[in-house]
Amino acid sequence: MPARPTWKGYLKISLVNIPVKVFPATDAAATLSFNQLHAECQTRIQQKRWCPHCQREVPNTDIVKGFEFEKGRYVVVGEEDIEKVRVESTRVINLEKFTDDTEIDPIYLERPYYLAPDGPVAREAFAVIREGMKGKAGIGKVALYGREYLVKVQPREKGLVMYTLRHANEIRSMDAIDELADMPATVKPDEVKLAKQVMGTFEGDVDFESYRDDYQVGLREIIDAKIEGREIVTQEVEAPPKVVNLMDALRKSLDTLSASKKKTPASVERMAAPKTRARA
Repeated sequence: MPARPTWKGYLKISLVNIPVKVFPATDAAATLSFNQLHAECQTRIQQKRWCPHCQREVPNTDIVKGFEFEKGRYVVVGEEDIEKVRVESTRVINLEKFTDDTEIDPIYLERPYYLAPDGPVAREAFAVIREGMKGKAGIGKVALYGREYLVKVQPREKGLVMYTLRHANEIRSMDAIDELADMPATVKPDEVKLAKQVMGTFEGDVDFESYRDDYQVGLREIIDAKIEGREIVTQEVEAPPKVVNLMDALRKSLDTLSASKKKTPASVERMAAPKTRARA
C-alpha cells in the first residue's frame, strides 16, 4: 500500500518555494502491540471519559481543551482560538540556516520524515535543491500535530529526509547524573590500548538489514505457541560475569577472538575470498 502524506505545504529557501509532501519514515506497525483485556472474560477494556464532578460519562462532543493557569483553574481554548495562531510554519518549512550534515549532535534528533515533491511541476526544482544540498543540512521550523518543531532537512537517496529536533531546553545536562560525578580523571594507558585492540577486532561495515529485534521475534513465537496451544519452553539467560580485573578480561577477550579466527575452516575462508576470473 502506498505511503500517505501527513502534511502538505512548501519547502522554502530564500525566495524559492517548492510544494512538498511529508511522509512518516518509520513504520509503527512493525512493533507488536497489546490490548488491555478483562482477565476474567478476556473482553477488551473500554476507556471511558468520566467527569468526577457530574458523576457521569462524557461524550466526545462535550469535551473541550483546557489550559491550567492556576491550580484547579482552567481557561478553555477552542478550535476557533487555535485557528487564530497563524505562524509561517503551519504551511511552510522555512530553511533559515545551513550546516554540514554531520554537524548536529545526534542527541537533538527526534523523529524522521521523508519529503517528496507535491506534483509533477515541483519535481525539477525539488531535484535541483536536493542535489545542491548534498553534504549539507538545512535548519528550519514546521508545525506538526499541534506544535512547532525545529527541523533538520538533508538529502537522502531520491528525496529529502527531515528530522524533528529537540530544543536545547529539552536536553538534560549530564551533570544531573550523580553516578558520573566521581568518574576517574585519568585512566591507565595500557588498559586503553588493550581495549582498543579488542574493539578493533570487531571493526567493519554496519549492515542494518542483518540485525533483527530478537525480543519481538521471541514475543511472536510465544504468541504463536499460545494460539496453537503448544507448550512454551523458557530459555535461561546467563548473567554476564562481573569484571574483577579489567586487564585479565581484555586479555581473555583477545585470546578468545584469536582462537576463534584460527579455527575458521579453510573452506569458509575460500568462500569469503573474492573470486578471480580466469584469463582466456
